[in-house]
Amino acid sequence: MIFRFLTAGESHGRALTAIVEGVPAGLPLDEGYIARDLKRRQGGYGRSVRMELEQDRAEILSGVRYGLTMGSPISLLIWNRDWENWKEVMAVSPVEQEIEPVTRLRPGHADLPGALKYGVEDIRPIMERASARETAARVAVGAVARRLLEEFGIEIHSHTIAIGGVKAKESQNIDWAQLEKSPLRCADAKAEREMMAAIDRATEAGDSVGGIFQVIATGVPIGLGSHVHWERRLDGRIAQALMSINAIKGVEIGAGFDLADLRGSQAHDIIEFDKAKREWHHTTNRAGGIEGGMTNGEPIVANAVVKPIPTLAKPLPSVDLKTGKAVEAHYERSDICVVPAAGVIAEAMLAIVLADALLEKFGGDHIGETLRNYKSYLDAMAR
Repeated sequence: MIFRFLTAGESHGRALTAIVEGVPAGLPLDEGYIARDLKRRQGGYGRSVRMELEQDRAEILSGVRYGLTMGSPISLLIWNRDWENWKEVMAVSPVEQEIEPVTRLRPGHADLPGALKYGVEDIRPIMERASARETAARVAVGAVARRLLEEFGIEIHSHTIAIGGVKAKESQNIDWAQLEKSPLRCADAKAEREMMAAIDRATEAGDSVGGIFQVIATGVPIGLGSHVHWERRLDGRIAQALMSINAIKGVEIGAGFDLADLRGSQAHDIIEFDKAKREWHHTTNRAGGIEGGMTNGEPIVANAVVKPIPTLAKPLPSVDLKTGKAVEAHYERSDICVVPAAGVIAEAMLAIVLADALLEKFGGDHIGETLRNYKSYLDAMAR
């Protein structure tokens, strides 16, 4: 990988941190730009009260000078404001106060496999790092990647297409600015109202709901990724990135599973060449912008399934890790629906994958060099 990152931190620890490596020098970047995506991640109907507590903002600690990247690693810091209430529970050093361990396993979480794998009798260390709180750091990293992609005319958006069994109508030419004002980031207003009603019913029942979001990247040039090795295939890299997001249980690119019901003559995208514009294009986009592990010039389109959040106000039956006795699962405050937020996180992960693939293709230690290589490549294709 050329564009790579690491995150650290726990859900109720003092802070989240991230180190980003591979960003060329000379790229304009500031904290306000990153803050916009962090705010979007915290929105959406059905989120928990914690979203009102945190108001995330990433501090840039290194790698940027006078508003421009330096080519060196960028470090980001997001303070957890709720840490004030968890100082003893998440203290780095031993404390005199006795802290009650969490031993009631939660179905659908990392609790059981994590506790057994790491040999702990208190599942707190597992639940703290496995928490989706970590994705705030990923969204901050994704904003850095998005800023890079913008220099090349690449945009990434997401929208909600299903929640709680309610499906939105297929949308064309979405007004993305208007969509951001929507409580569920759904382009179908009627379906959105029904989705909100489904969330309300789940809230009253002490339950949760899942759904499906779609993430789209436009302006992506032909030729990112490669067919020559399995790990360089871009569709595989995108699927892995999206599947790494908490609660994601399925990913499809383009028409995905619907292709199973079609014949070959119906499934594939006919290729055309515009002689006047010297441009390649396809008449449809069932492949979701990727053929043979490489981008084909069409928008990259991926759908992902978000399972219902497993932390429930009315806990499921479970087992106590220490005693082996039947108990109700542990409960801490939780969201009812995270589909819109998951879409924002997916934007970040797609941006990270595309930034890496773009730098792999065009290289450059300074953004000016990368842009020159990119323009030279486009000129060569148009001849």
